[in-house]
Amino acid sequence: MLSSQLKLSLSYYSDLYDMIVPKDHILRKIRELVDFSFIYDELKNKYCLDNGRNAKKPILLFKYLLLKYLYNLSDNGVVERSRYDMSFKYFLELTPEEEVIHPSLLTKFRKQRLKDENILDLLINKSVELAINQGVLKSNTIIVDSTHTEARYHKTTQREMLKKASTSLKAALKAALKDSDKDIYLPDEPEKRASLDEYNEYCHELLNTVQESPYSELPTIKEESSMLSEILDNQIDCYDQSIDPDARIGHKTVNSSFYGYKTHLAMTDERIITAATITSGEAFDGQELPVLVQKSKAAGATVNEVIADTAYSTLENLKDAQSNDYKLISKLNPSIIKGTRSEDGFIFNKDADTMQCPAGHLAIKYRIDKRSNQKKNTRIKYFFDINKCHVCPYRNGCYKENAKNKTYSITIKSDYHKNQEAFQKTQYFKERFKTRYMIEAKNSELKNIHGYSRCDAAGLSNMQLQGAVSIFAVNLKRILKLKGEVCPNEEK
Repeated sequence: MLSSQLKLSLSYYSDLYDMIVPKDHILRKIRELVDFSFIYDELKNKYCLDNGRNAKKPILLFKYLLLKYLYNLSDNGVVERSRYDMSFKYFLELTPEEEVIHPSLLTKFRKQRLKDENILDLLINKSVELAINQGVLKSNTIIVDSTHTEARYHKTTQREMLKKASTSLKAALKAALKDSDKDIYLPDEPEKRASLDEYNEYCHELLNTVQESPYSELPTIKEESSMLSEILDNQIDCYDQSIDPDARIGHKTVNSSFYGYKTHLAMTDERIITAATITSGEAFDGQELPVLVQKSKAAGATVNEVIADTAYSTLENLKDAQSNDYKLISKLNPSIIKGTRSEDGFIFNKDADTMQCPAGHLAIKYRIDKRSNQKKNTRIKYFFDINKCHVCPYRNGCYKENAKNKTYSITIKSDYHKNQEAFQKTQYFKERFKTRYMIEAKNSELKNIHGYSRCDAAGLSNMQLQGAVSIFAVNLKRILKLKGEVCPNEEK
């Protein structure tokens, strides 16, 4: 039961807070800055208001989570520290002698009370509202980027899947033999460090043994046999068998990858995060731009220009920038500007108004391919006289023997690409693009100070909660900084 009355805690020892917690402590400043009653308003429908035992106040539990991510602590760590750290007890609005909660209560709070809540947008919007009310958010620019977070658990390998499935099958078979006087010889399980090939061989032998036994048609054994057979035939997705089924493999560079999630951020020039989306690791950065712009506007930020890296300069985003009236300061992919072809000797003969090959022969006709159904730019395909190619001295590497025709295609840039190419040559574009580095520093702060480099728990919903509270924490710190507050007790 959640009481609608806020309990006023009185203690003879409350004066200790004035003596021990400095006036400029960051937790004292955050408590003065934020009215946490919005948490009660959002979560009260998750509780029964007139039946059952009195529940711990949702504001108290949320503050525990905020301390957890502000100081990068575990559930046990934040509760244990709140026993003796008077600044923690002051922030939690506990009396000095009051008992702290049990750490397991934080797990229940996350799973039962914060489940299905759009906590990510709620906390970001609240922090942006605070920044606007405090007069520290004035920028009309957002900087967009993504940062990766490693999953708490590794991806299940084929070998681990085989081991788990074969063990389950053996257990089901032994259970069936328990009430029988018969016995079946089972192949020996490979050693702990056995290779994948050895496990494949063992599992095939185990399957054959079970299928030849009189127990093969028992429902439990048949089900376990089918599972093992499907894993051997690569019909089972390894992600579905992993502890974290939502995490995916993403790539930071050509040679480096990670298994986890991506957080896509939008941040103003004042370094206040105005929007975020969290996806699995393989998601493409560019497709999140329109969502981040709309979320930033919904939070109360003005968006007149967006600064981002090359991943965000897709044709769809250029169209979105024009339709929503904001400047996209993002460099085009070099392959769009220069093309993907190397110097091959083909040139456009402006006098003949057609393409000319390295041997000096002109194209005999051309065709325009619109390719609108493929979401690709229009191209012009030029056709050359195949009879001349048969005897051309430059045919090696240019003409394929027995080919029925010789073509050369040129992709036409869309008007959006042409306009963006001209824009990125301007001095204004170059100067504004230099400020993109600021979001890299924000990513570093989240990871190195607030533990955002690794997930706390499995699942996309848990990652979204971790992202929501972490971003809320860094935004509060930034608001205090912009206000000119000095918080010497902030831990690095």
